[in-house]
Amino acid sequence: MSNEREKMSVGGQAVIEGVMMRGKDKVAVAVRQPDGEIIVDVKDVNSIRDKYPILKKPLLRGVIALFESLSDGMKALAYSAQMSGEEDEQLSSKEMAMTIATSVLLAVGLFIVIPTWSMRFLHTLTDDPMLLNLAEGVLRMMIFLIYIASISAMEDIQRVFQYHGAEHKTIYTYEAGLPLEVENVRNFSTLHPRCGTNFLMIVMMISMFVFTFLGWPNLIERIASRVILMPVIAGISYEIIRFAGAHCDNPIVHCAIMPGLALQKLTTRQPDDSQIEVAIASLKAVLPEYVDEAKNEDAEIEETPEENNVQEKTND
Repeated sequence: MSNEREKMSVGGQAVIEGVMMRGKDKVAVAVRQPDGEIIVDVKDVNSIRDKYPILKKPLLRGVIALFESLSDGMKALAYSAQMSGEEDEQLSSKEMAMTIATSVLLAVGLFIVIPTWSMRFLHTLTDDPMLLNLAEGVLRMMIFLIYIASISAMEDIQRVFQYHGAEHKTIYTYEAGLPLEVENVRNFSTLHPRCGTNFLMIVMMISMFVFTFLGWPNLIERIASRVILMPVIAGISYEIIRFAGAHCDNPIVHCAIMPGLALQKLTTRQPDDSQIEVAIASLKAVLPEYVDEAKNEDAEIEETPEENNVQEKTND
């Protein structure tokens, strides 16, 4: 394939009965509907980094990438929930917003409030702030691993994890310069160094290191410091995973990312061919060479003027 294709960075996310892919200029969500049809929603990428180039600098770009990824992910989940379910199962915008807000609050409570509050019991044994912060980090990591292991056992989540595996396999196929066909995608691994699971693992490890040096103020100040510093930690983690993705053939880098790759064995599953087809449809929608090809095929294209979106419907 061309050098232009090799240079393009593509990321993705599994959603309900589908896959979101984000390229340089487009973000697409492909969903398998109850009738078996694949519907693909395509939008232009509108990054604040294009308007303010300073936000493309190291560390800053990671913070922006995090918030934009969360925004794209939430929209993709909302869209996939609507497209993959029956009419009476669809959530309203208000219900989806409340679901997202509740999820954020639960995450803060589970991974920040509970670990730091729990150290009150260890505080009777030691007053060393470094030991207390380190113990808090270890507890946070344990909660994270238990959480991942618990949800991975849920039947509905396992299906999402199959789409997660399809996403990784499809991106690997693209990066290898092979045609995006099911038979090519099948042969690749479900574990990818730039995965969000890797990112979360790095965030946990970096936060453990950073928080160790913050002293041991009262509970409210500890919680506030961890929330406030999370964008900084995310920026550092982004640079690390970006470097790892570009140098994963380096033995030292490969060893460093092994914990994250091992964790992906919980967050990915081997997909079936129908799920691979959805991931391929999503990725093709953000790649210029395949978009041009699709325009010459018998695909139904619908324009949404108010949002300038494109929906492609393809029958398998």
